[in-house]
Amino acid sequence: MSFRFKSIDHIQLAAPKGSEEIARKFYNDILEFKEVEKPATLKKNGGVWFASGNIQVHIGIEEPFFPSKKAHPAFEIENIEELKIHFSKNQVEYVEDELLPGANRMYIFDPFGNRIELLEWIKE
Repeated sequence: MSFRFKSIDHIQLAAPKGSEEIARKFYNDILEFKEVEKPATLKKNGGVWFASGNIQVHIGIEEPFFPSKKAHPAFEIENIEELKIHFSKNQVEYVEDELLPGANRMYIFDPFGNRIELLEWIKE
């Protein structure tokens, strides 16, 4: 039997030591992810985990910390225009990108400088 990939279990992004509250404000309050309890064996490492549906983002503590400016997660969004309004109301800057044919796409940066892609495929 050959193997196959089923889905992405989670994405990990790095953040500097002591930044868990900043992560909560951004991922809970702005992106509306829910915090997920970390296993007791991993709590000592710091960081915080979030989920939205079957998507998980793990914020891991890294020292020295360097944000991912090019490598990034990409989230498919339903009703991206409403998300743009939500970002504007919450003073979250985003950059629209029209380089991917068939997609309404933008980028944001989390409070630690990690790049996040958000896109909605255009149905014709």
